[in-house]
Amino acid sequence: MATLSDVARKAVVSKMTVSRVINHPEQVSAELRQLVYNSMKELNYVPNYAAQALVHNRTQVIKLLILEEMDTTEPYYMNLLAGIAIELDQRHYSLQLVTRSSHTIGRCDGLIVTGMRETDYDHIISHLEQPVILFGENKKGYDYVDVDNKKGMQMVTEHILNHGCQKILFYGIEIDEPFMRSRIEGYEETMKMKQLLPQINLMKNSSHIAQFEAEKVLQKNHERIAFVCASDRLGIGVVHAAQRLGLNIPYDVMVTGFDGVFLDRIAQPKLTTIRQPIVEMGKTCAKLLLDKIDQDGMKQGNRIYKPELIIRNSTTT
Repeated sequence: MATLSDVARKAVVSKMTVSRVINHPEQVSAELRQLVYNSMKELNYVPNYAAQALVHNRTQVIKLLILEEMDTTEPYYMNLLAGIAIELDQRHYSLQLVTRSSHTIGRCDGLIVTGMRETDYDHIISHLEQPVILFGENKKGYDYVDVDNKKGMQMVTEHILNHGCQKILFYGIEIDEPFMRSRIEGYEETMKMKQLLPQINLMKNSSHIAQFEAEKVLQKNHERIAFVCASDRLGIGVVHAAQRLGLNIPYDVMVTGFDGVFLDRIAQPKLTTIRQPIVEMGKTCAKLLLDKIDQDGMKQGNRIYKPELIIRNSTTT
């Protein structure tokens, strides 16, 4: 059976270089990687990752801890999982999905945590002994990955204003968390810059509730109106309300969402939204965590992704 030394001799490189290609390929040039890979293939060399894990006292397991209820009809978390899994696969780690009640079962080398609420920091996250990366904005000093929530809401509100509609309502999710405060702030600042009155409405993240609330508004409204929503799910609810009342979208009612992972594309008309690059964000969560593990828990800082405005027929023809 071929050994690491055999591969190094055939590729005419050091054992350290072969080890780096196997464990940290991103640190090696593409040409050198291919040279080592070709030698491994010719010698039928298969790295023993289990043995390496034992040597370094690692499990080669990363946990994704989801602290909120998952809606199985919406692939938001599937996109996140896909991004995380792609990056972990490159570094020969496996992914374990855990919840609030199961996250302490079994060992792991680190955790990616999402869906945090204020009480979770004291009750759960501060007690985790392994390195942690949070998926979601926080003000507690933890390393995290997120989209620029404030900028995204500024972009979509400005888009509505540029189309001449000045009566703009904000439909948000009724949770006092950093990402929602940032989205509200983006809407409020944009409205006040135009000397317009912000109108903020918070509710459960439910299309049915958004439809119910929007119908009450639209039945009394006699001018062009827009709804900027903090999720695509809320946006779809507003679309249904306008359609049920026989109103024309986008001439009578303009609607926008926020997320851009699936629901925006199945709405009729398709929903103008702020797209988050969830798969890329998932990859970055995994990369930061694995780097943190390799660097003995050293802080990795934050990665804030630029939001993308996707314009569709819910705001323009």
